[in-house]
Amino acid sequence: MTLPVLKGAAYTLAHTPNMLIHNGTTQSTERITTPDSEYLKNLDKHLRSYEEVLTDPNNQTYINNMHYSELKKIEEPRFKTKAEGKRYSKRGEIMPELEFYGLLSIVDVFDLVYLEEGFAAKVKEVMAENEIFKEDVAKIKNIESAEWLQKHIDEYAAEGLYYEGELVGVVSRAHDIDPNLNAHVMLENLVNKASGVLSLRHLLRDTEDLNAEDIEYVIECSEEAIGDMNQRGGGNMAKAIAELCGLTNASGSDLRAFCGAPTHALINAASLVKAGTYKAVAVVAGGSTAKLGMNGKSHFEKDMPLLEDSVAGVAFLVSQNDGKSPVIRTEVAGRHTVSSGSSPQAVMTALVGDPLDKAGLTIPDIDIFSVEMQNPDITKSAGAGDVPTANLKMIGAVGVLRKEIERAELGNFVAEKGIPGWAPTQGHIPSGAPYLGFAYDDMTSDSDINRAMIVGKGSLFLGRMTNLFDGVSVIIERNSGEVEAAGVDGDLKEVVKAEVAKALRQFAENFSSEEE
Repeated sequence: MTLPVLKGAAYTLAHTPNMLIHNGTTQSTERITTPDSEYLKNLDKHLRSYEEVLTDPNNQTYINNMHYSELKKIEEPRFKTKAEGKRYSKRGEIMPELEFYGLLSIVDVFDLVYLEEGFAAKVKEVMAENEIFKEDVAKIKNIESAEWLQKHIDEYAAEGLYYEGELVGVVSRAHDIDPNLNAHVMLENLVNKASGVLSLRHLLRDTEDLNAEDIEYVIECSEEAIGDMNQRGGGNMAKAIAELCGLTNASGSDLRAFCGAPTHALINAASLVKAGTYKAVAVVAGGSTAKLGMNGKSHFEKDMPLLEDSVAGVAFLVSQNDGKSPVIRTEVAGRHTVSSGSSPQAVMTALVGDPLDKAGLTIPDIDIFSVEMQNPDITKSAGAGDVPTANLKMIGAVGVLRKEIERAELGNFVAEKGIPGWAPTQGHIPSGAPYLGFAYDDMTSDSDINRAMIVGKGSLFLGRMTNLFDGVSVIIERNSGEVEAAGVDGDLKEVVKAEVAKALRQFAENFSSEEE
């Protein structure tokens, strides 16, 4: 066996303000319950331009253009401070809505997406200049008139696509009566697929020494479900994304665990690599249209821009030990069991204290805790507080109970170990995964970061099947630089070394006896 390592990560955003208006659950619900509300009438006045999204320091941190240490110095709410607005980073990008509609058409393989003639021409022109998707422009083929599009909304329950307030396309239903293949669900799944493809293609482009054919397995860990009336949520989104990214040697499957899914997927990917089942496993998650503008009414009431205006995506690669990349310590993974209890103390003890005990470590031995990295600009205004800081305070409190931290040092602990939240509230996206790109940088440079804990937590009760809470955690640490012998893990290798040494000594003794 070999130690699994984190080889690379990618982060993407697609600015989709029109999808926020028409497809976000908060806005869709408002149109049903209060269609003449002031919120709906004035919604467009609270939307940000693409340029404003680019200059939001939280977004620049998400795509790894700005380091989290820089973000930490900015006064809240941080979106009011303008960062340098770069579209691309070394690990991803922030894509404008027009191009995202083009990508939506590119990933459609069942003739569900149709674009208006004039708009399609603009999309093709722009996508032809896109380095990552210029070879895919010919896939934008379903083009119709504005009248045809409107008819399909009115008569065939198609879902409209809008740009600058105008109808520019539709997503058709995939079945006349199957509710799991209606146009709304098809749009959600296509957006998820498109944002996943965007992230995985960036992972392939931006990760050193990585070829698409090297990846043998893909785990998709978003919150969407693809299937039909006979197998709702049957999957496999992973393989659908792999197909569009040229992963010809890969198989895959979907993993669902609400917000905790990316950390579950990280542990699963690392375990597959450590076992030797696959040499390289990609984890990918696209974004969610339902979460667009989720806290929009709270932002509106506070005269803020609607900050949940982008579909997010993430991808990362786990592979065999290269002697450089951060090591994933699967043997000390933490888990919230059925019997763990749901109090904050019980949760943090199960997810943080127990795995540290197995590793022979203390809470102060961890340099970074990445737990639910939601952007506080979004959550504080909605009454949910600063989620990352609240989690770190609870971890510190567990450290006090374990007598590893003095109560008087709690404030210093939070200041020293804390990293600010910067991730969009796309459900699964904030769960531990936003730090992985920085973890690679921190642990392959001369920084003083040597060990981090990635924690994912999930609210299983949302599915109305159980009242249980959920969570898992895993430690990532700096690589020692030693690459294991093929087929031999660290503990077994020491045994082999000892046995070989013993045999050599015995041979030497026998040889000496014969000489005498």
